Amino acid sequence: MIGDRIRQVRLAAGFTLDEVVQMLAEQGQSITKAGLSKYENGKSTPKPAFLTKLAEALGVRASYFVREPAVAVEWLSFRRHSSLTKTRQEQIKAAAARVAEDQVWLFTTLYPRKRPRFPIPREVSSLEDAEAAAGDLRKAWRLGDGMIESVTQSVEDRGGIIVGFDDEGVRFDGLSGRADSDFPVIVVNRSVPDDRRRYDLSHELGHLMMDCDGLDMREQEKLAHRFAAAFLVPAEAARGELGAHRRSLELEELALLKQRYGLSMQAWARRAVDLEIVSQSCYRTLCMQFNAHGWRRREPVGFVCNEEPIKLKQMTLRALAEGIITAERAEEICPGCTGVVPAAAERRRPGMRSARELLSLPRVERERILAVAAADAQATYRTKRTLTEFEALGERDLYG
Repeated sequence: MIGDRIRQVRLAAGFTLDEVVQMLAEQGQSITKAGLSKYENGKSTPKPAFLTKLAEALGVRASYFVREPAVAVEWLSFRRHSSLTKTRQEQIKAAAARVAEDQVWLFTTLYPRKRPRFPIPREVSSLEDAEAAAGDLRKAWRLGDGMIESVTQSVEDRGGIIVGFDDEGVRFDGLSGRADSDFPVIVVNRSVPDDRRRYDLSHELGHLMMDCDGLDMREQEKLAHRFAAAFLVPAEAARGELGAHRRSLELEELALLKQRYGLSMQAWARRAVDLEIVSQSCYRTLCMQFNAHGWRRREPVGFVCNEEPIKLKQMTLRALAEGIITAERAEEICPGCTGVVPAAAERRRPGMRSARELLSLPRVERERILAVAAADAQATYRTKRTLTEFEALGERDLYG
C-alpha cells in the first residue's frame, strides 16, 4: 500500500524517479533510483524518517503514505493522441485519482445522506440511440432545450467530479471513469478554448451515460461525439435555429450560433448534416471553406463561459470552517484555497518558481525560464553598484 501511495503522489506531481532522487539529495537524503523503485513496487519498506523527507519533497503530509486509499477509480475512456507518452498518461490518471479520492471523502462527510444523481446508463447501439440518451439526460436534469450555461456546474451540482489538467500540447482531450463505483469522474484539458472544453466534457459524459457493451472503441467514439453535440444543442433547438431543410449555411450564421450555444462552428455544421438539415454536399463545401480560411484549428470567433470546477474548493472551505479539517489539510486537498502562502513561497519573489515547479515543466520550458533568469541576473549585476562591489571582494577578504 505504501509503495502504491508513493508512486501515485510522485506521478500526480509529474516527477520522474530521477527527479525525486535529486530533490531528496538536496535535502540530505541519499537514495538510488533503484532503491526508490523498490519502495514503489513494494519490494522493500521505507523507514518513517525517509517518508518524512519524501513527503516534504513531494508537498504532502507523511501520513498520506500510510493512509488506506478510500476509493478506487475505474477508468472507462481515455481520448488521447498517439504522441501522449505512457508516463504522461499515468500522471494524468494519478492526479485525477487523488482529486477524486479527496472529493468523494468530502462529499460523503459533508452530505452523508446524499448520493450522485446520475441516471442509469442507457443501452446504446446506434446514432439515434445516442441522440435519445442525450435527450434523456437533459430531461432527467431538467435542462430544457436551451443553451447550457455551464456543463461543469451541471455535472458538479449532481455529484460528479470534474478535474482540469493542463496540457498545452493538446495531446489529450478527455478521460472518464467512476470513483467508488458511484461517482462519475471527468478529466478535461484546461489548455483548450471554452467551447472545446464544453464539448470534451459532454463527450466524456456520453461515455458515462451510454452502455455500449459489444461495440469497439471506434464505434463508441462516434456515439460519444453524437451524444455531445445533442447534449449541447438538442435536435429541436437546432431545427428551430436553422430550419428543417436548407440548401446552404452562411459562415457568419454559424459564428453567431457558436456564440449563443457554445458549440463550435464546425460542430454546428456537422450537427446540421447529422440532422439532415443540409446535404452531404453542402457539408463538404463548408469543410472546404473552413480549410481555405485556416479555421480548422482556430475559428474566427471565440466563446467565453465558466467551465472551471469549484465544488472541491467549496467543500474544502466548508470542512475547514466547520473544524472537520485543519488549514494544512485544506491546502493539501485544494492548494491555494485558504490564501495562506507557505513560508518557502514567501521567500520567493513574485513569479519566481520553486525547484519542484521547475522540475515539473517540460525541458524546453525549463531551459527558457532559466535563460531569462540568467539574463536578468546579469543585467542586475551590471546596474547595481553594491552587488558589483560585493562581487569584487575575494574569498580571502570575506573570510579573513
